[in-house]
Amino acid sequence: MGKLHIRKVIFAGLIAFAATFFVHNLEASAQKNAQKHSGKNIYLQSLDVPDRIARFVFDAGFDFEYPDSVRGIYVTGPSAGGEKMEELTELVDTTDLNAMVIDVKEDHGNISFEPPEDSPYADIAEPYIDDPQKMLKELEKKGIYPIARVVVFKDSLLAEERPDLSFQQNGEVWKNSRNEAFVNPFEKEVWEYNLEIAKMAAEIGFQEIQFDYVRFPEGFENRDEELEYSEGDYADSEENNVKKRVSAVTDFVKYAREDLSDYDVDVSVDIFGYSATIEESPGIGQNFSKISDNVDVISSMIYPSHWGPYFGIDKPDSEPYRIIDEYAQVENQILEDLEDPPVSRPWLQDFEAPWLYSGDTFQYGKAEVEDQIRALQDNGIEEYLIWNASNNYTEGVDYTP
Repeated sequence: MGKLHIRKVIFAGLIAFAATFFVHNLEASAQKNAQKHSGKNIYLQSLDVPDRIARFVFDAGFDFEYPDSVRGIYVTGPSAGGEKMEELTELVDTTDLNAMVIDVKEDHGNISFEPPEDSPYADIAEPYIDDPQKMLKELEKKGIYPIARVVVFKDSLLAEERPDLSFQQNGEVWKNSRNEAFVNPFEKEVWEYNLEIAKMAAEIGFQEIQFDYVRFPEGFENRDEELEYSEGDYADSEENNVKKRVSAVTDFVKYAREDLSDYDVDVSVDIFGYSATIEESPGIGQNFSKISDNVDVISSMIYPSHWGPYFGIDKPDSEPYRIIDEYAQVENQILEDLEDPPVSRPWLQDFEAPWLYSGDTFQYGKAEVEDQIRALQDNGIEEYLIWNASNNYTEGVDYTP
């Protein structure tokens, strides 16, 4: 297998999506098993093209309106392309919810629809969504605002195919304890690879691109000296390793927003909630203020279960209102100090965390979800997203309590 060459990616992307787009050619089965990742070819020949090409302005023909305040849920590719979508659409349509965050590039590195056969991304497709524009037309009819989730630097597919774009140890691609591989934020080739996917999503008709896993692997400060990887253009920087990582992550976000400026989409980034409580996270490279300066929307992941003892709260998972209230006060202060702050739209929890308990697990239901929303509202934060990995959301929740 050969190496990825981003110039070919850009060129092929322009050719493939400039005119009628790929929707009319989608014929691949949505029944493909998500686990069949081995054997995927991500092979592109190199091709010299001009560095700057006038980009086509693609009009997907939709007329979505930004809601009064975005109140959304997370939707996986299989849910969006399967029978579950009817249930989720009804949930949003019959409540005060009004938005969906839909996987376009998911955690393993696949895209959730099938582009044309000649697309450089055809071999990483798991075509759960057989007709993405038809899906968006249904959402448009119901006034449901569509957001495309693009997982960036966690990407086992690309890491295995291009170890030189990843982190290696003893000649092998390094993986974390969950057997996940990451690609290298220092490598601008990785930036371009993901941005072409983001542009596909914009051309389909998504109104916002939400970048997730915009960071180095967790705990990277403890292994940065033992892993083998390139620092790219940052190798000659006089910054220390922590500052270099912050620069790389921040620069990607800034570059992404500028590169998507030809498209009528907002740019948002998911970020660890604790990043707002410290100057910058030493391992993962996230600086809350710097990222916020370069996005339209900042989405802190502030699930109560994901905090240790914090803000004087010993067990945050069991005190959802209190932990969200404490966090919101900190975030508000930081955003107030920015000249042009983004919209705050945190991720909230609608799931249990059994790993935290040796006995009975604290249950999340209607009251716990509403407590989190109320805590945001009490601090003037009106937008939010609800996360449940299996898309099983609590019934009867008042989403504007």
